Amino acid sequence: MDERVREHARTLIDWSARIEAGDDVVVRVGPDAHDLAVAVAEVSGERGANVVTTYASGEVTRAYLRAHDGDFEEDPEYERALLANADAVLTLGGGRNTAATADVPGERRQAYDRARQDVRKARLDTKWVLTEHPTRALAQQAGMSYEAYQKFVYDAINRDWEAQAEKQSRVKDALDDAREVRIVSGDGTDLTMSVEGRVAVNSAASVDYDSHNLPSGEVFTAPSAAEGEVVFDVPMTINGRQVTDAHLRFEGGRVVEHAAAQGEEAITEVLETDDGARRLGELGIGMNRGIDRVTDNILFDEKMGDTVHLALGRAYESNFPAGREDEANESAVHVDLITDMSEDSRIEVDGEVIQEDGTFWFEAGGPER
Repeated sequence: MDERVREHARTLIDWSARIEAGDDVVVRVGPDAHDLAVAVAEVSGERGANVVTTYASGEVTRAYLRAHDGDFEEDPEYERALLANADAVLTLGGGRNTAATADVPGERRQAYDRARQDVRKARLDTKWVLTEHPTRALAQQAGMSYEAYQKFVYDAINRDWEAQAEKQSRVKDALDDAREVRIVSGDGTDLTMSVEGRVAVNSAASVDYDSHNLPSGEVFTAPSAAEGEVVFDVPMTINGRQVTDAHLRFEGGRVVEHAAAQGEEAITEVLETDDGARRLGELGIGMNRGIDRVTDNILFDEKMGDTVHLALGRAYESNFPAGREDEANESAVHVDLITDMSEDSRIEVDGEVIQEDGTFWFEAGGPER
C-alpha cells in the first residue's frame, strides 16, 4: 500500500477524529475508497476502537431516490440509532461518478433531505469527519492525471496541522472581536454581513478545533443580516450539475434575486428547499496554501488560499456561544459557493482591511493593520 494512504489514515484517526480505545466508530466507505478504508480499519484496530463499516455510493442513492415515490419516512429511527450510539462517524469519499445523482428530481431530493434532518443531527453530535480518497473519477473532474491528482490530495491532507492552526488563529481572533465583515471584489461583489456575537472556528482539520473536514484550512463563522451582492466565480458542481458565475443579491439577510451563467436551476432548487435555505449559514475564509488550484471538489476548493466561501442554509452550532446554539440558521441543506479573492479584492473587518488581493495583514506584502 502507498505509504501516503497510511499517513492519511493516521492523520484522520489521531489528529482529526481523535479516536481512542473503546470508541465506537462508524466508517462510511465510498466505492473507490477501499485502500483508505483498509488503512483506517488497521489504525483503528491498533488504537483499540470498535469499527462498523457502511457503504456510501452516489449511484446507490440515485437508484433509491429515482425508484421511490417521494413519501419518505420522517426520522428513520433505525438509521438514527446507529449514529446516535456512535462516538465517531468517518466518511471516506471516493465515488466512481461525481454526477451520479444529477438526474434525481429536485423535489424528491428535497423531501429526502427534509425527512433525514434528525439523522443528520445525530451524525453531527459525534466526532464526525469527512475526507476524500483520490480516485480516477475525481482526477478526471479536476482535469488532472491520476498521479498528479494523488500528489495534490496528499499535499493538502498530510500537512503540519499544528502550524496551520497557529496561523489561522490570528484570523479567528479578528473575527471573534468583529461586529461586521465586508467582502469586495472587482467582479461586482460587495456584501456586508453581521458577525457580532458569533464564535469563529479555527478549522484545522481536528474535532478538537470544532473542525470536521480533512483537508481543512479555513476560518469560518455564521453571518447574519447579509446586505448586498456577491458573484461566485469559482465553478463548482451542485447535486451533479455544473454551476458557473452564480450571482446572489441579499436584502434583510435573505436571497431576493439569483442568477447564474450555467446551472441556475441548481441554485433555484437549493433556495426552494425551505425558508432557511435563503439565508447564509457560513462565511469561510480559505487558508490552505497546499490547495493551489480549483478541482471542482468543494472539500478542497473551499479551503484554497485566496478564496472566500458562503454557504446557503444550515449554520453550525459551534459558531454560537454556549446557550445560544438555538440561534443557528436551520435548514435541510448547507451548500457552499466560492469566490476568488486573489485580485482586485479585499476583506474588511469593522472597516479595517485584513486581507487584500489574497494576502493577509500578517503575511509579507499584506495590508497594514
